[in-house]
Amino acid sequence: MSGRSVVPARILHLHSSFAPGGKELRSVRLINAFGAAAHHTIVSAEPDELGAADRIAKNIKVDLQPKFPSLKGMPSPGRLQRIAKAMRGFDLVLTYNWGAMDAVMAHTLFSEVHGLPPLVHHEDGFDESELLRRKARRTWYRRVALGKSSGLVVPSEKLEEIALVDWQQPLGRVKRIPNGIDTKAFARKARPDAIPRLLKRPGERWVGTMAGLRAVKNLPRLVRAFAAMPEDWHLLIAGEGPERTRIQGEIDRLGLNHRVHLPGALPDPSKVVGLFDIFALSSDSEQFPLSVVEAMAAGLPVVAPEIGDIPDMVAEENRPLLAARPDEEDLARGMVRLADDAGLRERIGAANRAKARKLFDEKQMIATYRRLYSSAMRRDL
Repeated sequence: MSGRSVVPARILHLHSSFAPGGKELRSVRLINAFGAAAHHTIVSAEPDELGAADRIAKNIKVDLQPKFPSLKGMPSPGRLQRIAKAMRGFDLVLTYNWGAMDAVMAHTLFSEVHGLPPLVHHEDGFDESELLRRKARRTWYRRVALGKSSGLVVPSEKLEEIALVDWQQPLGRVKRIPNGIDTKAFARKARPDAIPRLLKRPGERWVGTMAGLRAVKNLPRLVRAFAAMPEDWHLLIAGEGPERTRIQGEIDRLGLNHRVHLPGALPDPSKVVGLFDIFALSSDSEQFPLSVVEAMAAGLPVVAPEIGDIPDMVAEENRPLLAARPDEEDLARGMVRLADDAGLRERIGAANRAKARKLFDEKQMIATYRRLYSSAMRRDL
C-alpha cells in the first residue's frame, strides 16, 4: 500500500436515505474522522432526505446530492449502465442498504467495461417489506449484485449469518464491524435545558428513545406501553419521519399529551441521552441499533424487544429487562419494574456503561473501517 497521497481520495457514497439515522450518522462520523484525506460525494435515493449532512464538519470537502442517475427504478440494462458510468472517476464507491442495491448490480455488471473503482457495500437491516420474511427475489438479487464487491460490511452477528448463508457470500468478503460511538461524550452529565422548549424539572423521570419516526420502529407501541408508567414519568421520542401523525394520534387517544413529548430530531444525541432515566425501543426489527450503544454509554438501563443483537449488546444484568415478545405488555412490565427501583436502574446502567466503554468505543470502529477502505483503494486514508 502506498503512502498518503497529497490528493484527497475521491469517495462516492450512495445511500438509500441520508436522513439522520444510525447508518447515516455512522457514515458522518467516519467522514469527519478521515478529515482532509478524502473528498466525499453523497447521493441519496430520497433526494429530500439529507439531514445527516448538517453534522459533517465544516472543513470537510463534500459534494451533496449532485446530478446523478436515480437510484430508484426498474433495473434495466440501460439504467444500470448509466449508474455505472456515473461511478467513474472515483477512488472508492460505498453503497448502503437495499435502496442502493441497483448501484451494486451496476458495478458488478459493468465494472470491467468502464474501469470502475472498488465498491464496498454496507447492510444494516431490513425495511418494513422484509420484517417477517425476506423476499426471495431480493435474496437472489443480492447474491448476484454483490459478486464483485470488495467487501460487505454488517454490524451484527445475525446479519453476518444471513450474508454468509442466505446471500452466499464468501467468508473473506463479509466484514462484521460493530457500531461504535464516542463513549466519553455520552458519559457527560446532560443539562436540564439541553432540549429546546423542553425543561426537565426536579423530580421528573424520563423514558426516552432516539429513532426515525418510521413504521418499523413501531413507536405507537411504545406510547401504549408507557401508559402504564406512574404520573411523575414522562416519555420523550426524539426524531422525525412519516409516522409522526400516527404517533401523535396514539398520544391523543390515550390522553398522554401532558407526559409525552415529540421534540423532533436533535442535532447532538450525546447532549440529550443523559437526561433519560430509562432508554426504550419498541421496534419490530433491529440488528445492532446505535441508539442502544448510546444509551449504554450514558449509563442507562435498556428496555427493548429481544431482537437482533440487542440481547448480546446489553450487559448481563440488563437482559432480564428485555421483552421476550415485541408487544406493549412485555415492554410495560420492564419499564414499570425499573420505575419502581432507582437502585436497579443505577446498577444496570453502570454495567451497561462499562460494557460500552470496553466493546463499543468508536476508536476501534473507525480504525477498522479505515483499514478496510484503504485496503480496497490500495492507498491510505
